[in-house]
This record gives sequence, C-alpha cells and structure tokens, in this order.
Amino acid sequence: MILDFERIYMDSYSATIIDAVGKVKTAVVKIEIYNTKENKSQLAGTGSGFLFSSDGYLFTNSHVIHNAKSIKVKMHDGAEHVAELIGEDADTDLAILKINGAEFTPVKLGDAESLQIGQLVIAIGNPLGFQHTVTAGVISALGRSLESQNSRMMDNMIQTDAALNPGNSGGPLINAEGEVVGVNTATIRGAQGLCFAISINTAKDVANQLIRFGKVKRAYLGVVMQQIDLVPKLRAMHELPNRQALFISEVAAGSPAEKAGILSGDIIHSFNNRAVETSDSLFKQLTEDKIGQFQYIGILRNNLKTEFRITPVQRN
Repeated sequence: MILDFERIYMDSYSATIIDAVGKVKTAVVKIEIYNTKENKSQLAGTGSGFLFSSDGYLFTNSHVIHNAKSIKVKMHDGAEHVAELIGEDADTDLAILKINGAEFTPVKLGDAESLQIGQLVIAIGNPLGFQHTVTAGVISALGRSLESQNSRMMDNMIQTDAALNPGNSGGPLINAEGEVVGVNTATIRGAQGLCFAISINTAKDVANQLIRFGKVKRAYLGVVMQQIDLVPKLRAMHELPNRQALFISEVAAGSPAEKAGILSGDIIHSFNNRAVETSDSLFKQLTEDKIGQFQYIGILRNNLKTEFRITPVQRN
C-alpha cells in the first residue's frame, strides 16, 4: 500500500514538472558569446536566456553577455540567430537581447510576489553547455540580498535549492504552472543547495526601462534588506495592514539611509504612507522622480513605530 502511494505521488510529481517544462521549453535558448582574438572570432562562453515576447525580445544575465563582441542565440530546434544587445543593468545582473525571425512563442511571466517558501520551482538552462537541462527544487527563502559581480547588492532575490551550474545563468525559474517567476543568476561558491534567481517582477521593471532607454535610472536608499513575517501582536499594536515587512540587515556608509538616521535592525513597513511588504513593492516606488526629493519611510524600531525623512539619490 505504501509503495502504491509512493508510486502515485512520484508519477504526479513527475507529471507536474513535465507539464510545466513543456510550456516553456521552446522559449529557452542557449546563448553563445564571441570575442575577437588575432582577428578571429572565438567562442568565449555560453549561458542561457528565454524569450518573453513574440517579436524576439529575451532575458539573460548581464554577466553572461558583458563585453561580448558578438552574441548568437541557439533555439530549441537548433536554429541560430545573431542577437542585438538592447541594454544591460549590472546592478540587477539583467540584460535584454533581441533576435529577428518568424513569430516566436514566448514564456508566460508570473508574479513573484505570490511565491511562498516551500513552493515547487523548476530551473531550465544550459549548464556546462548541456542544452535544456532541467532541475527542480523548492523556494528556500524570499527577499534575500546578494552581492553582484560589480560588488553592488542585488535585493529581493529568490533563494532556491533547484541546482544551478555555470551556463544556467539567464535561464528561467518557473512554477508548477509553467510561469516564469525568476531569472536564474548565481550560486554561492563552495556551498550546496544555495542558488539564486532575480525576481521576475524586478526583471519586468528593468526590461521596460532597458527597452525604452537602454539603461536603468533608479533611486537609491543604501540598505540591505530581507523579507520577514510580522508577528500578529506587533501588527495589532500598531494597526498595520502588513503581514510582511523588510528587515534591514545593513546600512551603507554615507548612504541616504544612514543620513536619515536609519539603523541596522530597523524594519521598513511603509514608504510614503504606502504599506511595503516586499522589496519589489519598495523598488516600484523608487522611480527616477524620487531622486533628490525627500520621502517618508515608516520604520519599526524596538517594537516602536516611527517615521523618517529620507532623500534618495541616483544610483550611478
């Protein structure tokens, strides 16, 4: 009886993954980077990417394509396309490429704010050149901060134990419905089961600016944050609508946050009187028009509710 239950469970688990992968696999591509050496074009590296529009726009990582002389995209069926770099943003490790050709079938983009710890996720990419490799795992944590290749902190990262390897970078992280919830980006060297993806909500905002302007303009506060649950007693005490908030684990020296008097250990619950539960919801408010203009930020400190005035600066 136990064996029958295990077989049924495994068949259901496998079917879920197979169905989800089937919805996106034709949109996942291998990216080949070429540089010039002795007047000859040579393959310098590979990565992953995925189409998010029918007219050939695709996501990958900035570190995959940075400084490439030329970029080629290899499709699921073996077809190859020369890619144009539309723009890249090293701070979020995202880049947008464009290929031309027949109408493409893109992925469906999901909502990272609906993710829950323990939820099934699936990574697809080209680790070590092995095209269309699939791994599965769960959401291990949300709202993590991670140092990027340019030593800047990337916020609101999704932590997962779905195995990633060199070459997975830029591929999609999908949920059980086959919706993309993240862009795979990094592992921690020497660790096992610590893999990270950029929230697709962040990626959508970055893509919009890269396609329109070729670069991203953002307001900067200077805090390293982690998404946490608020205990019901604290919510009731201060009549907060939030179920979650952002715990500040580090404040950058000389940053707007430090100048405003914000400390490590503070908890951000609102920005300009709007509840803040995720890094994405905060970043959506840190638009270009906020640069140089003071804003109000709601803080919980030692179980007391207070408010600070903070003046964001443009992140260079």
